[in-house]
Amino acid sequence: MVNPMTQKQLFARYSKDLNPGRLEWIGLRPTRKADLEVVDSVEALAGLGLQGDHRCSKTPGSARQVTLISAEFIRMIETYTGINTIDPALLRRNLVVSGINLNALRHQQFTIGGALFEATALCHPCRRMDLALGQGGAAAMLGYGGLCARVLESGMIRVGDPLIPQVSG
Repeated sequence: MVNPMTQKQLFARYSKDLNPGRLEWIGLRPTRKADLEVVDSVEALAGLGLQGDHRCSKTPGSARQVTLISAEFIRMIETYTGINTIDPALLRRNLVVSGINLNALRHQQFTIGGALFEATALCHPCRRMDLALGQGGAAAMLGYGGLCARVLESGMIRVGDPLIPQVSG
C-alpha cells in the first residue's frame, strides 16, 4: 500500500513557485488581552516567540509562538465586513506580510530577516473578532485568519524585511 502524501509534502510542492513576500507590520501583545504594541523591529527567539509578546513566556516549543496574516487577507476581511480600513492591531496577529499566499506556506519553513520560522497551522478567528469587527467579524475571517508559526532559529526581524520560503529538497 502506498503511503498517502502528508500535508507537509503536499504544500512543499508549491514552495518553489512562491515569490518572496514582505514584512509590513509587527505587533506585540504584552499580556493576553492587552492592546497590541506596534514596533518596527523585534527579536524572534527560537522555541519561544517574539521578545516582548506574552506568548514568549508561555509553553516553550508551542506551535503558536507567532501569528501571521497577510495584507491581502485583511483586504478580504474588509470586503466581507464592509469596513473600509481595518487596523491590523484589531486582528491580534503579530505579523502582517504582503505579496505571498500564506495558505501555501502551511507546514513550510521561511525566513524573515535573520530568523527562521515554520508555519504550523491555520490561525482561526475567535469570537473576540465579533467584538473587534462587529457581528459577523469572525465569520468574515474564516479562511483569512492567517497562520500560526514557531521560531526555529533566533534573529532580528524588521518591517521591510523579505519573507523568503525555504524550498525543501
